Amino acid sequence: MWVVKIGGSLSHDPLLREWLTQLWELGGGRVVIVPGGGDFADKVRQYQSEWRFDDLAAHNMCLLAMTQYAILMQGVLPELMLAANEDRIRRALREGRVAVWVPTGLMRDTPDSMTNWDTTSDSLAAWLSTTLNAERLMVVKSCPVDAGAPLETLAETGVLDSGFVNYVSEANYVVELFNKGDVGLMRDRLLHVPVA
Repeated sequence: MWVVKIGGSLSHDPLLREWLTQLWELGGGRVVIVPGGGDFADKVRQYQSEWRFDDLAAHNMCLLAMTQYAILMQGVLPELMLAANEDRIRRALREGRVAVWVPTGLMRDTPDSMTNWDTTSDSLAAWLSTTLNAERLMVVKSCPVDAGAPLETLAETGVLDSGFVNYVSEANYVVELFNKGDVGLMRDRLLHVPVA
């Protein structure tokens, strides 16, 4: 199973449809898409700045932001299957479908290690990859990505969130970053890298 995190920055980009289509055509039964937060999450930052509510509320709102993007993705490509928990994700894959994770199960009543701005959809994608025992985590970004750069450097420069490295430090899966223009490279991975 592969987890593919698609950055919220693609939510207004025509390439989003191509990414979703390629993942659906070639990833049925083995791909779980994690939506970013995008401008839905940017609105949360704006409201938090205006109203000064705590990070716990912001965390829960950002999960709903990711959920909106997940629903947008399914609106663009109705064949995608929304899945809010591990059982539904695994059912979608057994049916040969591509799942899009709806992370509302991570909403919290009290603060914990996830309820802060260091833990964004990047880290949540890593958390899900570990939870599902995925073989590969692919993170798709709009910004230029130096595929050979250490993850620590990418976190320091803001390409990844600052919590990401901790989430993947003991990962038993491959972590790969893609630029939004790397659809062909993703297609090549799906066609040629066997899934155990």
